[in-house]
Amino acid sequence: MPAVNLREFRARLGAHPYLVDLLVAAGTFVCILTGAATEPHGPGGSPQFGQREVNAQTVVLALLACGVLTLRRRFPLPVLVLTSLVSVAALLLDPTSGAPSDRRAPLVFAAAIALYTVTNSTERPTSLRVGGLTVLALTGAGMLFGARPWYAQENLGIFAWTGMAAAVGEAVRNRRAVVAAIRERAERAERTREEEARRRVAEERMRIARELHDVVAHHIALVNVQAGVASHVMDQRPDQAKQALAHVRESSRHALSELQATVGLLRQSGESTAPTEPAPGLAVLDELVASFRRTGLVLTVRAPALERPGGPALPSAVDLTAYRVVQEALTNVQKHVGSGARATVRIDRAPGELEVTVVDDGAGGPQRPGRGEQSERDAHGERHEHDERHEHHERDQRGEHGQSGGERSGGGHGLVGMRERAAALHGTCETGPLPGGGFRVHVRLPLRTPPPKETSA
Repeated sequence: MPAVNLREFRARLGAHPYLVDLLVAAGTFVCILTGAATEPHGPGGSPQFGQREVNAQTVVLALLACGVLTLRRRFPLPVLVLTSLVSVAALLLDPTSGAPSDRRAPLVFAAAIALYTVTNSTERPTSLRVGGLTVLALTGAGMLFGARPWYAQENLGIFAWTGMAAAVGEAVRNRRAVVAAIRERAERAERTREEEARRRVAEERMRIARELHDVVAHHIALVNVQAGVASHVMDQRPDQAKQALAHVRESSRHALSELQATVGLLRQSGESTAPTEPAPGLAVLDELVASFRRTGLVLTVRAPALERPGGPALPSAVDLTAYRVVQEALTNVQKHVGSGARATVRIDRAPGELEVTVVDDGAGGPQRPGRGEQSERDAHGERHEHDERHEHHERDQRGEHGQSGGERSGGGHGLVGMRERAAALHGTCETGPLPGGGFRVHVRLPLRTPPPKETSA
């Protein structure tokens, strides 16, 4: 309880700084008059209070020196100069100067309070210069015009009080600066932790968004193609329509299972229904290729990196990223070029990195299943299709996501997602149209994934 009352008392005083200055001035005035009326060398060497007379001149000088202390917060340097001049003037006007004791030396108390304020409220260079000059000036004045001999205790007391005031003011200022620096570092660390938490949340959201995009875009594109084929041949060839509907069912089942696994990442770790199926990788590349071949794409897969028996296994992050790149690239071929397109998938393992290349010739049939039996597209349609892909590729590089045409009609995150996946592993992703027609996606992924960066608080 006493500690609480003391804190409340200090808080109230801090809310009224000029009242504090008035109390300090009054206390200093009382101390000066008490010191002036005290005989330091009484019988037996002990001080005798009230043994000396205090004249009106001493009282006036004390009132002047203590009165200006009420302005020490607003004008610290002028107040110090004025109190120092009053102290020196008091020593010069004292008729007892040169006597064994000096009754006006206590006026230095006011100058000591002002010196403490200056060293407490100014920068270190100013504090050191002003403090040293004030201590030397007041001590020198006491030794020249004060008590005799020059090394009398009154003169040494002037040196001690002024030096201690300067040192205490400097110490308080340094402590305040240290506390402010600690508080600022704590606030900065708190902001850094909050920013790091927000960054990690954003990265996790982007990762889940990429997974959802890859799963939905791939399977829905296949479902769309097969459903269109079934609708087109339902009357003439019901057997082929039935087969197309079976493919629709299989693609939708795979989409549901992958969506469940991806959405399971959003569950809390304590929940019982957490995803247990491993993430897809190049080990199931044949199933991915087969699903595209059923839609009419002519695919050639060259994967010498996967045909080496007993070779070192790929890192899981690289394996997943390579699979998603192939999936997204072939989905774009299906969406932009259509059935009958020829595409080549090549996966090479160079020293220290994995290269994934997907190239299409841009010569597929129309996307609409209702026109799926046309064997060729006219030259103007083919050029328009690839010019559109090139235009959207350039817009994607500039960060513009259009709302019309090809892949970008759904938001334009396919190529962006591939670049983000490659960049997350410190790899590169190059995409663009080929001079003779078609499109090329080339991704390089380092096999040694860098450790996550640590954020310093």
